[in-house]
Amino acid sequence: MPIKIPDQLPAADLLRSENIFVMSESRAMHQDVRPLKVLILNLMPKKIETENQLVRLLSNTPLQVGIEFLRVDNRESRHTPAEHLDSFYRSFDEVRGNNYDGLIITGAPLGLVSFEDVLYWDQVEEIIHWSRQHVSSTLFLCWAAQAGLKVLYDLPKRTRDEKLSGVYEHRTLLASDPLVRGFDDAFWAPHSRNADFPVDFISEHTDLRILASSETAGSYLMASPDRRQVYLTGHPEYDALTLAQEYQRDLLAGLNPAAPQNYFPGDDAEQAPQNRWRSHGNLVFANWLNYYVYQITPFDLSVMATKIDE
Repeated sequence: MPIKIPDQLPAADLLRSENIFVMSESRAMHQDVRPLKVLILNLMPKKIETENQLVRLLSNTPLQVGIEFLRVDNRESRHTPAEHLDSFYRSFDEVRGNNYDGLIITGAPLGLVSFEDVLYWDQVEEIIHWSRQHVSSTLFLCWAAQAGLKVLYDLPKRTRDEKLSGVYEHRTLLASDPLVRGFDDAFWAPHSRNADFPVDFISEHTDLRILASSETAGSYLMASPDRRQVYLTGHPEYDALTLAQEYQRDLLAGLNPAAPQNYFPGDDAEQAPQNRWRSHGNLVFANWLNYYVYQITPFDLSVMATKIDE
């Protein structure tokens, strides 16, 4: 089944060029199918790039998915045209009365900023609390995972001594859980964060099931027992060149960053990196949509009671 997105969203032409079935809203209106309603709170500076990455992964399932984009404020963006935000993004006041099958909250370049100093922290906190009553399952990505742990478990921000940047090997820990169904015993995934998610710390202070972890990167994939919250500390949505672009950005800013680990061939930053996490990225998003959203969400979204069917 296709992904259903606004007719003029830039991701539409990009995905069609990649031979991904994209259905416009106008065409979808003629089909007697209730698509899953997924809301994306996009906190990344380059919003169009993040839209492309997430919509690409959400499109690779048999389920029809309708996407809406949410913003937290009306401040001018340096990286996204105002007309794009005005055309495709909604304010929280416009959606607070709605219910959704799924919510994705993206990462944000705020790893070294205390929560209280984040300009839109109050709005993020409100949206996370709101999701408990209005969303069947919420997926927190990278910085959002840290924010979710703070809001829902009151866990303090933990920061690494050095930024974690690169592609790291992970181990699947609970192969019986539907979210990791089809995962290899070991798989690779990219990270780009200052946040720290030690396995022991998460185990001791939450009821989350840690489904996958890395010796270097710590906890990677965690889920609440009722599947209503999923925490993903890495970036399986990243394109092959995203880490390289971040590395070059930090070099130009004079930050003297270390090159991303296990990323450039032969650790040579002049060589083009290859994407070796694409299969995993598609699988984790497909499993979330199927087993953590579709299987527990009500057909009538006006009723948010959920049921886990193993």
